[in-house]
Amino acid sequence: MIRLWHAPDARSLRVLWMLEELGLEYDLHLVDFFDGSMRAPEFLALSPAGRVPAVEIEGEVLTESGAILEVLAERHAAAGLHRAPDHPERAKYLEYLHFGETIGQHLANLTQSHIVLREDWMRSATVIKLETRRLQKVLEVVAQVVAAGGWLLPSGFSAADISVGYGVWLARRFVAVGAVPGADAYRTRLEARPGFQRALAANGPAQIYTRDFYEVPDG
Repeated sequence: MIRLWHAPDARSLRVLWMLEELGLEYDLHLVDFFDGSMRAPEFLALSPAGRVPAVEIEGEVLTESGAILEVLAERHAAAGLHRAPDHPERAKYLEYLHFGETIGQHLANLTQSHIVLREDWMRSATVIKLETRRLQKVLEVVAQVVAAGGWLLPSGFSAADISVGYGVWLARRFVAVGAVPGADAYRTRLEARPGFQRALAANGPAQIYTRDFYEVPDG
């Protein structure tokens, strides 16, 4: 049995989505982003950095979402979400799989600025504007890549789309819908996947993002 520790809308949603795409059985443990439970000794024994995801697969605990996607894709290669070392798209597959973390860094910075820094005086309007522009830029890159075939790779949907797609899905909180139409269309395709819909159904109640959209402040 696979066990996944997940906070709603966090990067652990990538792993939850992957499990649903693969049709695997798993035991889901929802954790709270704000109640201090992720600093409890029992959770830190799983994830020393106090973050999600944490996933136990065949007795081994992993905590990096990109690595977890890669491991699951390799171990269940028949599902078609993996590109083997001898596949002609292997290099681009790995590049896009890890490009998800480039998007994730801008999302993390904006989440920190808009949500974790709760008082207005703590926030920098300059930082928020800069990170929003950077996030929009990487969305434009994604839009260019998927314009031809709908997915990141010509051969079709892969674990790389889960890694990047999570960031594109979440980015709507910070970059207005319509700003990057190609990214909007990609997100719509992702949202239509039954695996993604099942993951959202299991995602849990909102904790981190309580607004549909976080405006760039004046100043």
